[in-house]
Amino acid sequence: MSPASAKPVDRQLPSDEARELLSLTRDLVQRELHPRAAEDEAADRFPREVFRTLGEAGLLSLPYGEQHGGGDQPYEVYLQVLEELAAGWLAVGLGVSVHTLSCHALATFGTDEQRDRWLPGMLGGDQLGAYCLSEPQSGSDAAALRTRADLDGDEYVVNGTKAWITHGGHADFYSTMVRTGEDGARGISCLLVPAGSEGLSAAPPEHKMGMRSSPTAQMHFDGVRVSRERLIGEEGQGFQIALSALDSGRLGIAACAIGVAQAALDLAVDYARTRQQFGRPIADFQGLSFMLADMATQIEAGRSLYLAAARRRDSGLAFSKEAAMAKLFCTDTAMRVTTDAVQVLGGYGYTQDYPAERYMREAKVLQIVEGTNQIQRLVIGRHLTGK
Repeated sequence: MSPASAKPVDRQLPSDEARELLSLTRDLVQRELHPRAAEDEAADRFPREVFRTLGEAGLLSLPYGEQHGGGDQPYEVYLQVLEELAAGWLAVGLGVSVHTLSCHALATFGTDEQRDRWLPGMLGGDQLGAYCLSEPQSGSDAAALRTRADLDGDEYVVNGTKAWITHGGHADFYSTMVRTGEDGARGISCLLVPAGSEGLSAAPPEHKMGMRSSPTAQMHFDGVRVSRERLIGEEGQGFQIALSALDSGRLGIAACAIGVAQAALDLAVDYARTRQQFGRPIADFQGLSFMLADMATQIEAGRSLYLAAARRRDSGLAFSKEAAMAKLFCTDTAMRVTTDAVQVLGGYGYTQDYPAERYMREAKVLQIVEGTNQIQRLVIGRHLTGK
């Protein structure tokens, strides 16, 4: 059974242009993603050329302004594109989300001169970005990062190691948080580091439970010299930049999670309709049909949650709490739904003959990346208590 049999989600979109964009995305998913996802995942093969195809279609720059080569789409639309991509292949959907996250610092906090100089190339479709915040000893406690950048004339000299970097070793640029001052959040700054910089290298990729075709690696900075012109924002503003990017990035993860959950539900429903036991389809049994109903309800609730947060963002309203809620709920939903999909398929769900087991392995990482779900609860709690 192929995931390509899934029916399109009925969506409410704000414009004819958005509807055409979703139609284009679905076509690309069917032609470029479904035929190769399982094979490339099994081979740990990074589909770099797929991202070039998406770039040519304008899907790597959707939420950014047209003046710099972006698609000028509201986040409400961009996230639904991400959901469709993730439903076809999470490594691709999450890769697009990471690229968008990597462009955020320059697009939001860069000067006009910096944006005019570098942003068109980053949004042009051929480049792919990476976001460097976490380190081996500072994940959830990001303010404890140690990678240091010392000013030497007109250049920063960067030394340290970044960890868990999606696209590490394959990206064309790295939005990197470094320590330029005192300990804590106030001493962190943001540098836009080009790939190919002398002293910048990638460790061998991590061996992961899922998302094997998406490279994740440590990045080593050994005396990397970065022009002072590539400082984004002011010195000491890096932690603010990082948190701003993560608020938006968490919505991307939420959308990807719903995409994976929807793919798992579609697979489970198709299987339940055709699998015969005791002389009738197993979908006719109440115990299983109730399970499918719960899965569908959770997915719709998650989709509504991330879209509500996106609309707040599009309207210029605060959305940090809502982004954390969406990331928390949607990724927990993806874990529950994919686990239930394996159960619906029974023994077949545990084999690689069907993608259910891959969906379940992929869903787990979404509860961890861009802030664990424990951190999301902490963020939500602090908003509720005014801290």
